[in-house]
Amino acid sequence: MIIRKSAREIERIAAAGSLVAESIAYVGALIAPGVTTGELDAAANRFIREQGGVPTSEGYKGYPKAICISPNDVVVHGIPGPYEVAEGDLVTIDVGVTLAGYIADSAYTFAVGEIDADAQRLLDVAQDALAAGIAEARHENRVGDIGHAVQTIVEDAGFSVVRACVGHGVGRYYHEDPHIPNFGDPGRGPRLSDGMTIAIEPMITAGGPDISIADDGWTISSADGSLAAHFEHTVAITADGPRILTARVGVARGVEA
Repeated sequence: MIIRKSAREIERIAAAGSLVAESIAYVGALIAPGVTTGELDAAANRFIREQGGVPTSEGYKGYPKAICISPNDVVVHGIPGPYEVAEGDLVTIDVGVTLAGYIADSAYTFAVGEIDADAQRLLDVAQDALAAGIAEARHENRVGDIGHAVQTIVEDAGFSVVRACVGHGVGRYYHEDPHIPNFGDPGRGPRLSDGMTIAIEPMITAGGPDISIADDGWTISSADGSLAAHFEHTVAITADGPRILTARVGVARGVEA
């Protein structure tokens, strides 16, 4: 069931979204060679709670940490732990926050120091794909319009969309209907309408689209070991066009906090 939100509810989701954006910027500023993903998770947990929020991922379906941190070939749902960040890594910070009962969700892939041109292009294309998907998140459009826009940008650049992982509705719950695939045909799928709040999140790889799932049941990586990038925003469908509820704070395009 698709849940449409009132204007008041959207403002509450936007407040959660502001804290999500601040949390990503905060953690991003701590990313440096030698820091562990477990240390970054602990910092995120403290920061979110100090601002009055709750990390939505913690305990969600048994997930053990506050946020997801996915380095290099890990596409999504990386569990923070002893991994030490290294120069040249790509590190995705994926944060969900519950604030006053409402939820927002966003992700950003950071580059650690200097990265090669191919890795930078992967980041740029993923962000362009997110922007293209958001541009289609308009009243009376359909979910397929979003997916088609994302897919076109990604595949025209020679990269792959991870088809097994999709975006979703969000706001009252962490994952709501409808699913928001990063591929599809224009004019197909559920119709978008004023009051819907959705997480649009291109997850792409430099290689093929297939994935592998680790024994922990959470960590999803590219099957061929290729680099992955993941960018996400929570977006409200409004009569005036798409409204980003997790707008970036203190994050430069594709490189550093």
